[in-house]
Amino acid sequence: MEFTIKQSVLKEELGFIQGVVERKTTIPVLANILIESIGEGEIRIVGTDLDVTIRCDAEAVIARPGSMCIQARKLFDIVRALESGEVHFKKEDNEWVTMKCGRANFRLAGVSREQFPEIPSFKSTPMKLPAAVFNYFIQNTAFAITNEVSRFTLSGAKFIVADGSAKMITTDGHRLAYIEKKLTSSSETDAMETLIPKKALLELAKVSRDTSSDISFGEDTNHLYFEMEGRLLISRKLSGQFPNYEMVMPKDNDKCAIFDLDEMRAAVRRVSLMADERNRSIRVTVREGEIELSAKSSEEGEGIEAVQAEYAGDEFQLGFNWQYLLEFLNNAGSLHSSNDAVTTDAISSPNDDEPTIGTRADATATAAATAPAKDSGRAPLRIAFEFKDANAQTQMSIHGDSTYDYKYIVMPLRI
Repeated sequence: MEFTIKQSVLKEELGFIQGVVERKTTIPVLANILIESIGEGEIRIVGTDLDVTIRCDAEAVIARPGSMCIQARKLFDIVRALESGEVHFKKEDNEWVTMKCGRANFRLAGVSREQFPEIPSFKSTPMKLPAAVFNYFIQNTAFAITNEVSRFTLSGAKFIVADGSAKMITTDGHRLAYIEKKLTSSSETDAMETLIPKKALLELAKVSRDTSSDISFGEDTNHLYFEMEGRLLISRKLSGQFPNYEMVMPKDNDKCAIFDLDEMRAAVRRVSLMADERNRSIRVTVREGEIELSAKSSEEGEGIEAVQAEYAGDEFQLGFNWQYLLEFLNNAGSLHSSNDAVTTDAISSPNDDEPTIGTRADATATAAATAPAKDSGRAPLRIAFEFKDANAQTQMSIHGDSTYDYKYIVMPLRI
């Protein structure tokens, strides 16, 4: 095989695949990517960890068709370091690959194409959903998926398409995120109910982040498929019974306070610095005109801050894991761009109060990873905080949002 491709194009496609390539694996070939010609002017790049597979097609000048299998991380590091220009690849008879860009020359060890796993084909008739909607679903729910490997059925998102709407639900057993969007049209045959693994969700968000078109998706017995603009993500299905999320949603919360998201997020970040590292509890006092946040540590001190709020009822005190609050506030209503840019097309056919988290450093890293990019020009978001008493589920949602039905349910802590 021999071909030439633009450095910028190759760098972008290799970047998408890095998340599924195994760096340390008992199956050495999984540290490699497959590159093969699929036409006169196109190559296909494939990476897999056997659970999630990403396939990207890219324009290239094919001098000799064929295939090659080379080490994924090393190739990506080299391509990122190259200057802009054309990159030339040539496979030798012994599976080694020579690579040239300008005055830089490399020779990389390869493996036989026959060792690379076979990739499942996309056999089902796909449905479609705008990439912006899919990404909005993921951004606003993925943070609530459990990180505990033993809780298998909670390690993904419940995704439902039925009765003219699409839904995504996630939970870790302590909090639950629910989002639903009504669709402008949907035939009765357009239905799907499945569990999407967390890794597949996060990789899908990366691959489709800059896509303005639809994502086609479908399923067969063992796999889920998501396809967009020359890229295909294939994931093994999660099996098992997802919890009855409807039983968790509060039905009789009769009190509501409304506050500014950005103000509350900043206040939670500051006050949480004084929270006890063992239980991460923060006290939330709701009174007329404000919500007061307080946290204290017997060894380090305490912090108090009040945020303006629309509330005219009796005073109530509730306790929360501050990380659960902050992750919601970091993600609610965000899509790495203005919320107003989200399109609204339809699908079509062709009581455990102990937190289960680690150190403060872990929590800080998680919050940073889930924090969205700043939304330039976004109108200030207001959050409706609904509750009944200090022992019942509380619910938060975006006040005045008529596009999405978004709810975040979290159990208070004992304080």
